[in-house]
Amino acid sequence: MNLPEIVPSRKLSAVVEGLFVANGDDFVTAPVGELELAYEGIPGDFHAGLTRKSGSREPWYPRGTEMRNERQLTLLSRDELAEAAAEMEIEAIEPEWIGGNITLSGIPMLSMLPAATLLFFEGGVTLKVDFQNGPCKIAGASIARNIGRPDDVGLALSFVPAAKRRRGLLAWVEKPGTIAVGEKVQARLPEQWIYS
Repeated sequence: MNLPEIVPSRKLSAVVEGLFVANGDDFVTAPVGELELAYEGIPGDFHAGLTRKSGSREPWYPRGTEMRNERQLTLLSRDELAEAAAEMEIEAIEPEWIGGNITLSGIPMLSMLPAATLLFFEGGVTLKVDFQNGPCKIAGASIARNIGRPDDVGLALSFVPAAKRRRGLLAWVEKPGTIAVGEKVQARLPEQWIYS
């Protein structure tokens, strides 16, 4: 049996560019100077909770099945959002419009970080990456509303291919605490391989 190519673990550095929270009954977020994180994520946030209800992303469960919440936080890169916006032929996509909680700079292709990457924030918080966040037409509709084209279904749907592998990462809180804008972050990527 041939072993797969194994890529060693490594470390990358980043900086917290922006922080956002969804305090209402919608996923759209608003900027804040710092985030208080607990084991359930951001207390009071739209995506907070140790568990959540399954939806269309989990067809293996009946809808509404209670399951672990690996979607506590959405991490985004403004560079990737700019690439998606250019493909959609719009000026910009703001992280708030698509429910971003943290924007990070300094890591190229942020959305491609592997599952199980640990993010160590200098203030003591640790987040664990679950996986890429898949782009959906609901986020696309939010973009269309925010640029003044709420009835443009084509624009909303164009977000899905434009943001594929650029929609950021989903993460959950491994070690709670406070994150501040400007804080340094160390990303520790696990050893990687392709199981075939």
